[in-house]
Amino acid sequence: MTESTQPSESHGHDHEHGHAHDHDHDHGRGGVRWARMRHRLAHVLTPHSHEAMDKVDAVMETSREGVRTLWISLGTLGLTAVVQAAIVALSGSVALLGDTIHNAADALTALPLGVAFVLGRRAASRRYTYGYGRAEDLAGIAIVLTIAASSALAAYEAVDRLLNPQQVTHLWAVAFAALAGFAGNEWVARYRIRTGRKIGSAALIADGLHARTDGFTSLAVLLGAGGVALGWRVADPIIGLLITVAILVVLRDAARQVYRRLMDAIDPELIDQAESALRTVVGVRGLGPVRMRWIGHALRAEAAIVVDAQLTVVQAHQLAVDAEHALLHAVPRLTAATVHTDHTLSAGVHDPHASLAHHALSG
Repeated sequence: MTESTQPSESHGHDHEHGHAHDHDHDHGRGGVRWARMRHRLAHVLTPHSHEAMDKVDAVMETSREGVRTLWISLGTLGLTAVVQAAIVALSGSVALLGDTIHNAADALTALPLGVAFVLGRRAASRRYTYGYGRAEDLAGIAIVLTIAASSALAAYEAVDRLLNPQQVTHLWAVAFAALAGFAGNEWVARYRIRTGRKIGSAALIADGLHARTDGFTSLAVLLGAGGVALGWRVADPIIGLLITVAILVVLRDAARQVYRRLMDAIDPELIDQAESALRTVVGVRGLGPVRMRWIGHALRAEAAIVVDAQLTVVQAHQLAVDAEHALLHAVPRLTAATVHTDHTLSAGVHDPHASLAHHALSG
C-alpha cells in the first residue's frame, strides 16, 4: 500500500491517544457498550491506565525523578569539589586543581538539565503542540560541549605538566582527594545513567557519561601522585594524556547518543515490538508505515493498519482503538499513538490514495 496521510476527522479512522477511551461519539449504543466492556476487561487482566491525565502524571513523575537525581548529583559532586579544593590549597597540586575544576563543572551541568526537566512539565500549547520535551535534547548539546571543554582542559594540563614539572607536597592528601573524586564521580555516573535509562532521557545519560570522564581524570591524579612518590615526575602528565584519549571516547559516545535523539533515531527493536503487537490485533490484515520519535523521555507513535473494506466507520474506528491499545501495552514509555486505518483493495475498487500520489513524488 502507499503511505497514507491522515483523513479528515469526519472519516473517523484516526485515533490519537490524547483523549480518553470512553469514546462517546455517535457510534451507536451497542458499539459503545461493547467497546467499554472490552476495554474494562482488558484492564482487569492487565492493569494499565491510558487516560490522558494519567499519562501526563506519568511524564511528570519521570521529570520529578530526573530532577531528584540531578539535585542529589549536584550535592555529591559539590561536596567532592569542596574537599578537593581544600587539598589543592594544601598541596599545590595543579593536576588536582584541574580535577576539582572538572568536578565543579560536572556539578554545574545539572543546572541546564534541571531547567529542561522543569520546562518539560509545561503543557503543550498551540505553538508548541508536542510540548517542551525537546528541551532535554538542547540540554544534551550543552552537556556534550561541557565534556568537550573538559577533555581540552585535561589535555592542556597534561601537556603543561609534561613541559613544566612542578613539585607536589602532601601526596597522601592528594591521593585521598583523587580517590574521593573518583568514587564520587563514579557513583554519580551510575546513578544518572541508571535513572536516564529508566526514564528514557538521553541528556541525563550523557550527563552520567560526563561524570564518568571526571572519574577517569581523578584516577590520573592518583596515578600521577604515585609516580611522583616514586621519583618519576613525568608519570602524571603521561597518564593524563592517556586519560584524555579515554575522555574523547566517552565524548564520542555521548555526542552520538544526543545526535541520534535530535535526528529522531529510534531503537529498531521498538519498531519490531510495535509491529508484532499490531499483528496480534484481530481484524488487522496488514501493516503500513510504523514511526516513532522521542519527545524528551516520552515516546509518540504513528502507525497505519490495513482492514477489510467492508467495515463501517464505527468498526474501523474501534479497530484503530484496539490497535492503539495494543501499542501502549507493548512499547515501554509510549504515551500516545495515532493509528490510521486503510482498507484492502480489490478489482474495481478505487484507490483512495491516488490523489496523493503526486504529493509523494514531489516530496
